[in-house]
Amino acid sequence: MKPTGTDPRILSLAAEVANSPEQNVPVILLRLKEIMNNTPLGSSELKKIKQDIYCYDLIQYCLLVLSQDCSRIQGGWTTISQLTQILSHCCVGLEPGEDAEEFYNELLPSAAENFLILGRRLQTCFINASKGEEKDALLHFFQIVTDSLFWLLGGHVQLIQNVLQSDHFLHLLQTDNVQIGSTVMTMLQSILQIKSGDLLRIEVKTLHSILDEVVFKLLSTTSPVIRSTATKLLLLMAESHQEILILLRLSACYKGLRSLLNKQEPGTEFTQELRQLIALLSPNVYQEVEEQKLHQAACLIQAYWKGFQTRKRLKKLPSAVITLQRSFRSKRTKMLLKLNRQKEEEDRRLQVQLQRQRAMRLSREIRLSMLEVVHPGQVEKHKREIEEKSALIIQKHWRGYRERKNFRQQRPSLTEYKAAVTLQRATLKFLAKCHKKKKLFAPWQGFRELTDARRVELKQQVDDYVRRHPSSEVSDVTSRELHSQAQEQLQHYFMGRALQERAQQHREALMAQISTNIEQLMKAPSLKEAEGKEPELFLSRSRPVAAKAKQAHLTTLKHIQAPWWKKLGEEAGDEMDVPKDELSVELGTLFIGGTKPP
Repeated sequence: MKPTGTDPRILSLAAEVANSPEQNVPVILLRLKEIMNNTPLGSSELKKIKQDIYCYDLIQYCLLVLSQDCSRIQGGWTTISQLTQILSHCCVGLEPGEDAEEFYNELLPSAAENFLILGRRLQTCFINASKGEEKDALLHFFQIVTDSLFWLLGGHVQLIQNVLQSDHFLHLLQTDNVQIGSTVMTMLQSILQIKSGDLLRIEVKTLHSILDEVVFKLLSTTSPVIRSTATKLLLLMAESHQEILILLRLSACYKGLRSLLNKQEPGTEFTQELRQLIALLSPNVYQEVEEQKLHQAACLIQAYWKGFQTRKRLKKLPSAVITLQRSFRSKRTKMLLKLNRQKEEEDRRLQVQLQRQRAMRLSREIRLSMLEVVHPGQVEKHKREIEEKSALIIQKHWRGYRERKNFRQQRPSLTEYKAAVTLQRATLKFLAKCHKKKKLFAPWQGFRELTDARRVELKQQVDDYVRRHPSSEVSDVTSRELHSQAQEQLQHYFMGRALQERAQQHREALMAQISTNIEQLMKAPSLKEAEGKEPELFLSRSRPVAAKAKQAHLTTLKHIQAPWWKKLGEEAGDEMDVPKDELSVELGTLFIGGTKPP
């Protein structure tokens, strides 16, 4: 919505901008500077002119011009520097009205970012310039841009955090040029004097980068201007925030900073600021800061504790009334719930009774109507047919309910079984691959022969260990017996390892065969649907094989369930005697394909 009573100069300027070609727009916008200069500062007329400029999108035109290449603009950097002054003066003191959210969240951050981009462009042109006059002009334009940015930040302090977090600002600060670096650090010092709290709100990485650059310029630059500005800036940051002072004092990145500052040449212009910075970094000052911080923490804890005690006492005063109200309300709620449940049960009972009565009346009416239609001689037959149909319907519903119930009960177990089979198959494959890799890449190579020097070294290590860890005295006979027992157990292990591996391979083969048979049985069609030779695919082996498998299974179970002391004297692969009674247990439940039960 356009404002009423707009200044005619703004109207004509906006119309001229809209109707002019793109290359003439920057020169036309420069007339805004003359309009604002002719208006008294701080007057209501100036605020009205700024509102008119914003409402007719002249500020947005300035932003678009600043984002273009300077070679395409008439007047070059002179026009751009004047437009930055116009933009900053228009934005400061402006009351956007209904478009406040767009102005503060989009336009102002975009303007600050454009100022930083212009600064980087001027920095590049200044470094690449060869003539002295051209460098002086570019430096003058750079100072105008930084002054405009500072003026914008002074009017809108919420932009300071955005500027400090910007990568363009960090690149400007990291320049090696003395004049550009002093200008940027002076602007940073002025910004922190306005609002230094935003320095701790930025990211830790960005804060470390700024501190690193300031410390680097202070210690490595020979220019007294840069060193003086860096000292003042570092002193301001350390005095404003105790966190930064603690970081400079304790961080490993700035270890030895105080000693390096003490080596600076005395008698310079910034000797007083340097002494103050050294004094801040001294241990005594750090102890005072720590004590002050602990004192503040103690005061804060005391305040919280006293507030907690006061609130606790205040809560205990009306406790009796609150308890009485709570018990009364809970009792009343329970009574209301009980009455509501009783009422709902009675309504449900009445509805069921009415439904039954309606169903009985309807069935009797249907029967009477049918009796009127049916011949008297066919009445008994008609009744039997109705009874049979009713019985069939009841049986159908009951069987359907029973089958659905059984299916719901069996479905989770079938899903779990399939998942277990899949997991077992994948695990067995993975273990087989691992075992194969171990055998392939790590074969037994035997023991390496020891040299005389190695034997002497090992003997010396054993003697040192025995001297440091004296044990109880053991006789020579006992030691020899222990040694012989260890040799026997080791020999027993090496002899039985091959048998255990063969038994493991046999078990894995049986497990794979069982899982394959189970999967085939799960996927098998029913007997009604089977055709041709499909039933012959599911015939098992003969009875001797089944009996042998049963015997091996019982032997393995007995060996596993036996206590450990019974397995000490056994050899790997020894067969156990299984009674025939136990062998015949549950043999009748074993499926033998191709045979009939007796």
